[in-house]
Amino acid sequence: MNDIEFIRECEDALKDKFAIVDDIAYFNQVKVLNAFRQNRIAVRHFAGTTGYGYGDEGRDTLGKLYADVFSAEAGIVSPHLLSGTHALSVALFGVLKGGDTLLCVSGMPYDTIRPVIFGENIGSLKDLGVKFECCDLTADGNFDLEAISEKLNRATVVYIQRSRGYELRDAFSCGQIGEICKFIRKKGFKGCIFVDNCYGEFVEKTEPTEVGADLCVGSLIKNAGGGLAPTGGYIVGKERYIEAIGRRLTAPSIGLEVGSYAFGYQYFYQGLFMAPHTVAQAVKGSLLIGYAMSRLGFINYPSIDKMPYDITRCIEFDDADKMQNFVREVQYASPVDSFVCCEAWDMPGYDDKIIMAAGTFVSGASIELSADGPVKPPYVAYFQGGLTYEHCRYALERILAKLRA
Repeated sequence: MNDIEFIRECEDALKDKFAIVDDIAYFNQVKVLNAFRQNRIAVRHFAGTTGYGYGDEGRDTLGKLYADVFSAEAGIVSPHLLSGTHALSVALFGVLKGGDTLLCVSGMPYDTIRPVIFGENIGSLKDLGVKFECCDLTADGNFDLEAISEKLNRATVVYIQRSRGYELRDAFSCGQIGEICKFIRKKGFKGCIFVDNCYGEFVEKTEPTEVGADLCVGSLIKNAGGGLAPTGGYIVGKERYIEAIGRRLTAPSIGLEVGSYAFGYQYFYQGLFMAPHTVAQAVKGSLLIGYAMSRLGFINYPSIDKMPYDITRCIEFDDADKMQNFVREVQYASPVDSFVCCEAWDMPGYDDKIIMAAGTFVSGASIELSADGPVKPPYVAYFQGGLTYEHCRYALERILAKLRA
């Protein structure tokens, strides 16, 4: 069987899962469209502003639009949130103060947020007197209810990271997040439940703020930007928390009254409109590549019998060369910088050398076809994105040819 026949066989086996993805995309497209209509989005909302940005209708309405899509009370959507890590950082500094305790119940957070929480002498939360505690997940990747119960009475903010980061576990579904939110509330917790939603938006029909989370944070160069947003992040949730975070984003005396963006907001609005479809394309690409790699004997997270709960798929190679060749083929299949040979390097914010393929229109955009991972045992490549399913399929053709060579 040649590679094209093999891919067609994989596609045929995935028809039922593809149909589920299409159903989710349609549901979310209608949800987003209804939010646009309810907020009476018009051409004037796309206009940029300068200086202080007082009365910036495009900025303010964009926050309301996101809040409605996520069934939240209020939202901040800003090009001045430079990445997912920055959005998370601003939100954490907004809801925590000296003497408070941040409790992460989903295991150790992702590499780049760790220095924000407990770095030393860099202006971290720890430097400001915020304490940190962590509950590891159980051996099967679930929340450890006993450990959470023991530590919960000391917590001010409960932190949940939906996606896996560079860990070998499945992303959490909104159903799982809803159940842990219920458990935490039943234990009497009155504080803020905070979800890092990066990579998870529009993969399901619900979002964390619809199932009990008080705050939900993500990046616009991942799912929510639909491949069009040039930068930025979003924070949605309870109004009292959004107001506090707004005072951290700008200044305590000003809050969300200011903030201009001279280039205009069209791509932020249009990206959100496109996001349900774009995410569905990425999820289908993930399923195809995961199924094909599983057929070749490579371990997948999530396993191919499951539906994914984010756009990231990790594939375990147990071989440095195979892992790096996988990443390089993604780069060679890219529309931008396809001629570049990826090499592992000491990337800021990470403990190990990282190899990263991101031949993207928006620099580093994870909603576009990309792959990366730390070059260390068990040599796992983290594959994400794909603006079109066809691009993912073509990348798989190249990957198969390289692996079979």
